Amino acid sequence: MDSTSGDRDTSTRTRILRATYEVLSRRGAGKLSLSDVAIQAKISRPTLYRLFSSKEQLLAAFGEYELHNVEKELRRAATGPTEADRLDAVLRSIVASQSTYRLTSLVHIEPDHVLSQMNRIVPIMRDLLGPLVPHGDPAVIAGTIVRLAVSHYLVAADDHGEFLAQLRHVAGISGTD
Repeated sequence: MDSTSGDRDTSTRTRILRATYEVLSRRGAGKLSLSDVAIQAKISRPTLYRLFSSKEQLLAAFGEYELHNVEKELRRAATGPTEADRLDAVLRSIVASQSTYRLTSLVHIEPDHVLSQMNRIVPIMRDLLGPLVPHGDPAVIAGTIVRLAVSHYLVAADDHGEFLAQLRHVAGISGTD
């Protein structure tokens, strides 16, 4: 495969995974069909099947895509002159992403899928947060922040300010918003 074809496959793959997000947010994994994803991605079914031969393969790739996106966003947020600034930016990013994430309905529709994904993301988030914790036992504090964030995802909170205040409290930092 030449590099031009590889770029096209990567672009098509990304379109398919983004379309999967759209279809999942409307129907859940149980009612996901490859035909619906192909229509949403504006590609032919043979093109989709060339990259993903089954629903299970597509959902596994989507899970990896989501994990990569979460990790990339958290790493992007972890910028700033001090550990506390970086940690606060990550906490704000967690709150912002949960307030806009449309797949929270999957908690009720596909709890096994959600729990499987959570088991994969918890260590990633904990490992990313640990080095940002400026005091105490970073592993314990990072683990507590992640578990608090997971609980807010599983049982949606409607007060994002309170959620951020809770995360900051656990982290032992104060914020300005």
